[in-house]
Amino acid sequence: MANEAARRLMARLDEFGGFTDEPGKLTRLYLSPAYARACERFVEWAREAGLAAYIDAVGNVRARYEGRRPNAPALMIGSHIDTVRDAGRYDGNLGALAALSIVEMLIERRERLDFAIEIAAFGDEEGVRFPTTMTGSRAVAGVLDPTAFAAKDREGVKLGDALTAFGGSPLAWREAEARDVAAFVELHIEQGPVLEREGLAVGTVTAINGATRLEILVTGHAGHAGSVPMPLRRDALTAAAEMILAIEARAARAPDLVATVGQMEARPGAVNVIPGAARFSIDIRSPSEPRRKTAVADIVASLREIAERRKVEIAVRATHEAPAFVCDPRIVAGFDAAAQAVGEPVFHLPSGAGHDSMILGRRWPAGMLFVRCQGGISHNPLESITTADCETALAVLFAFVKDFRLA
Repeated sequence: MANEAARRLMARLDEFGGFTDEPGKLTRLYLSPAYARACERFVEWAREAGLAAYIDAVGNVRARYEGRRPNAPALMIGSHIDTVRDAGRYDGNLGALAALSIVEMLIERRERLDFAIEIAAFGDEEGVRFPTTMTGSRAVAGVLDPTAFAAKDREGVKLGDALTAFGGSPLAWREAEARDVAAFVELHIEQGPVLEREGLAVGTVTAINGATRLEILVTGHAGHAGSVPMPLRRDALTAAAEMILAIEARAARAPDLVATVGQMEARPGAVNVIPGAARFSIDIRSPSEPRRKTAVADIVASLREIAERRKVEIAVRATHEAPAFVCDPRIVAGFDAAAQAVGEPVFHLPSGAGHDSMILGRRWPAGMLFVRCQGGISHNPLESITTADCETALAVLFAFVKDFRLA
């Protein structure tokens, strides 16, 4: 049964990959025409399975498979269906469509459980179109800040206006809030190389990294590239270069800690002018809150020391702070037992990326199952999983669902 379900799921993922706003690329931004077509197709599939499916007030796809008794508490299963620009077809989409596959497997067996299953396909997990993130899951969890509807995309369109044009309602976002949920689980590609390195199809996620993002402005003195002797320079870019190497070295000293400088700008940016200013970003992540906070303090102290020694000035601005999320121990144990039940080894790993689970986990027990992706590549058209691994992941998720018990 899992083999047939896996083939059907992979075919749906291929079809879903055609819902794009950019011909030749998979770009499906929140509330866009392609996003609307994907939502409509998801609803069609769910209704074909006999479910009452709909698009909620903030643009999530929702469907429910009742338990043995009506209105029983629900195990919510899902992920997101928006993408980054020029994306792969498995990030988020796999977990959302896998939720429907699990329900179809139960329907084919004519089986109902002591609890309902609620399918959720969220929007805005990626935060690409608007300067917001996880709008869909925040609404479902009841923790959405309504000021997010004032955020504008690059064309100046407000999120609230885009939602209204889509057919949703900013004023009615509370209607998307879920009630009587027992737990939330999410199947997701790993987006990293660990499972492939270990030769494993699936792994249980234990925590989702907390993240700190900083913007660093280094100010020195611009000058003529040919006229200022090296000892007299106050080069902002070379100071920034030393700082970036110090960031890399500090991150390398700690387990389960990563630090990335992903943006860099030098001003005035002329080939014959010593840079008078340099700006760069830092993204620091760890599943351990103390480890991340200690690293942030150490890195900032190191940057200030380099700035003082090189006689440049430095300004540090925090742009993002998200605490680490620890997956519910009962769900971790449940995925471990499910893996063993289908003959897979138990393997634990943290998630370096943020996911809807960390939002739903603010309100209900939540956890994740990772499936191997080729080369650890994600947010890229080369993103890939095998049908065999898809089958294994569905088998583990199905075993988890079958053995799940209401608290």
